[in-house]
Amino acid sequence: MVRLRSSKETNSTETKLISSKKRKHIKIEVEEENTQDNKDQKIKNLKNIKIEKDNKIKRGKIVKAEDTVINKATTKKGDNCKNSKSKPKYWLDTLNEIKKYRMENEAPVDTQGCERLADEDLPPKQYRYQVLISLMLSSQTKDQTTAEAIHKLQKKGLTIENVLKMSEKEIDECIEKVGFHNRKTIYIKKTTEILHEKYDDDIPDNIEELIKLPGVGKKMGYLTLQVAWNKNMGIGVDVHVHRISERLGWIEKSKNPEIARVNLESWLPDKYWKEINPLLVGFGQICCLPVNPKCSECPVHHCPSRKKSKK
Repeated sequence: MVRLRSSKETNSTETKLISSKKRKHIKIEVEEENTQDNKDQKIKNLKNIKIEKDNKIKRGKIVKAEDTVINKATTKKGDNCKNSKSKPKYWLDTLNEIKKYRMENEAPVDTQGCERLADEDLPPKQYRYQVLISLMLSSQTKDQTTAEAIHKLQKKGLTIENVLKMSEKEIDECIEKVGFHNRKTIYIKKTTEILHEKYDDDIPDNIEELIKLPGVGKKMGYLTLQVAWNKNMGIGVDVHVHRISERLGWIEKSKNPEIARVNLESWLPDKYWKEINPLLVGFGQICCLPVNPKCSECPVHHCPSRKKSKK
């Protein structure tokens, strides 16, 4: 008489054989009776598998710029950020096309940018101070207006020694046409006092100390290092650089300029970091305008945002 083994005994034997061999990628499926309990268990298992799969997808998803939090004051060259991307196709062709266009077409930044406003004949400390003040005035202000304000301050003697003697009213009278002039007057006065007391009438030579000064953000900080100290530590991302980089598909869309900077630095070779700001600022001033960009005269052949002219 042949004795039939129970399902429990069969399962136990199969389990022992499998565990002893320790083979990988083998899945044993045991057919079970089609009871209501088994149906419920199958549904529960399927739900668990789906949850596990969803979690894996979330852990491995591409992080969008808006989901990324930037904690470091600086981004080291070559760092791989979560929101970094590979070099965009045709990026170098595009850069050269914009360079050629800019060489043939002058923009306000070429004559009235921060590096043009400071008096290069001054002693180094005074020159660096004027670079910093020019950048502090430039935010939310057209280059022409910034230039006018700086020239008024220069007539009064734009040095730390002289600004310390000036009242806030005197400073404000010189810069009254720039954006947020009341706030910037206070920033200039406080920053000048700090530079005199802590930095021996000079400006900091690193981003960490620069952004501690009243009214100085990272954009100003990196541009100050490039112009005043000839240190290429990061990209100064203003509204033009931000807007054009998004239109070209170089970075993901984001309202945060710091996220835009990290995205851009993640793939753009650092030898281009210094020139990219004045290059794109000028391009944004005369061609790739915020509203109604001049796509018909744009030299970029591979712009994904180009508006087709109506026939």
